[in-house]
Amino acid sequence: MKWSRAVHHLAELAEKCAEQPSGFFRFQVVELWAFGDLLDVPRDLEVIEVALVTDLPLDEVPWMTEPLGAEHWANSTRLSRNPIHALWRSNEAPVWNHYIERPALIWSAADGINQEALVAVSDGTAELVREAAPTPEELRRRVDDELAVSLAALRRANQDYTDRRWAPGKLTPYSDALWRTTTGYLDLLDVK
Repeated sequence: MKWSRAVHHLAELAEKCAEQPSGFFRFQVVELWAFGDLLDVPRDLEVIEVALVTDLPLDEVPWMTEPLGAEHWANSTRLSRNPIHALWRSNEAPVWNHYIERPALIWSAADGINQEALVAVSDGTAELVREAAPTPEELRRRVDDELAVSLAALRRANQDYTDRRWAPGKLTPYSDALWRTTTGYLDLLDVK
């Protein structure tokens, strides 16, 4: 997609975040961060990468998983219809990690749409609005913390799948949750 279209999609998602009704979803998105190629020099992109920060507890949003209700949220905001790869995060921990490097805050429930950041992304000067890079020690601690949360989530997802393996009803929600949790855990292990 063209750079201008990518920025349009990002701005549109920020507006949707600002318009989300409270109490309609099981959680609220409280921040929208951009990261990846969209924060580089303007060029055609395959996908836009964003982090959606929720008000859910940390153990409900382990690395590379989707909280219960995320699909509904994505459909209602048209996120699922656009070339956007969203990673879900909890507001109980930093948004950044080994993959989400130096993100830029685009929208927050507290302050609204960050017009300065949107203009910087559009102009290719997002470097001016990006978070500072963590030290190697901060990054190591962050990965260790995420790994602990991910391992606990993997154990829960495995038990949920085991408990429902032969029970009546669809197994797909449990197998998908186990797959996502496993993928996140293995990704964090690879960083160690």
